[in-house]
Amino acid sequence: MPAPLPADEEARQATLDAYRILDTGREAIYDDLVAIAAAICDVPMAVISLIDRDRQWFKAAHGVDGDSTSREVAFCAHAILNPSETMIVTDASRDPRFSLNPLVTDTPRVRFYAGAPMRATNGQPMGTVCVLDDRPRELAPQQRTALEALSRQASRLMELHRVSWELRHQLEERGWYEQQLLHYQRELEQQNSDLEAQSLTDPLTGLANRRAFSRTLDQAITQAHALGDPLSVAIVDIDHFKSINDLHGHAEGDRVLQSLGEMLLSAEAARGRLARFGGEEFVWLLPGRALDQAVRESEHLREAVAAMPTGLPVTISIGVAALERDEDASSLLARADQALYTAKREGRDRVCALS
Repeated sequence: MPAPLPADEEARQATLDAYRILDTGREAIYDDLVAIAAAICDVPMAVISLIDRDRQWFKAAHGVDGDSTSREVAFCAHAILNPSETMIVTDASRDPRFSLNPLVTDTPRVRFYAGAPMRATNGQPMGTVCVLDDRPRELAPQQRTALEALSRQASRLMELHRVSWELRHQLEERGWYEQQLLHYQRELEQQNSDLEAQSLTDPLTGLANRRAFSRTLDQAITQAHALGDPLSVAIVDIDHFKSINDLHGHAEGDRVLQSLGEMLLSAEAARGRLARFGGEEFVWLLPGRALDQAVRESEHLREAVAAMPTGLPVTISIGVAALERDEDASSLLARADQALYTAKREGRDRVCALS
């Protein structure tokens, strides 16, 4: 069903118009924000949406076609009704406000939505930074915090746009104008740096994520080939993790993953080189280690995990592979994965190597 108009809709619309942002061209800095939002929240779609009189218009969109929809079908038109809170819809097909919405019943078949309202300096909501998925899901607390930070940054960018437009008409105050621009530039650079770091971190375990590890691995392989140094990779899998979730619940499974992440973060040898690869899989970069040394260090890791005080019997299987001449990251990881499946076939709770 369409969202009702805010009680002060006339004032809200006047505020949005004063920003002169509607129907402006694409800008890389806004595109960067939606790309970071999608990466942090692990969703295929993210949008900076502004609610106009009879439409929602996209200043930036990631994974979404077009540049606008009617206001009647806009999830964000509901989100701005309570601008102090992020609106989260875990399954739109079961929400009476959205179950018959064409964005739900037809392409892109939205199921999950989270929208953090963007507010002008006078407090009026202008739209949202929102993320969407075509499957039901939840938003982790760290992801919600990051989404709200992105919304605040988008609001500051729009404020910078408004100030810039006004100041171009007040050239006699050029000194103040330059000072304001420098202030916003420094603030945005710092926030972009912080958000980039968040987009490279797994929110549950605190370890690097797959995206961050891929960068590190590519750099390490290039250096190893150039210097002729050894390099190995180990893929780590928690044994029978599905059984932990099935028997004890996903919250307990998350606790096991967090405990493992804390243990790995505290291990000096693994710091910065061990990442969560997805699900219950982790990957470990071992630069300067030939295969036999990598196997020994993996055995130490396996023993340390078995001794963790989790309250549940937790063991891991590890597959190890050493870099070959002219080999790339994809081939090296594939061989480590083959070694991991050998470890599973041979009974789990063991390290297997593939030379």
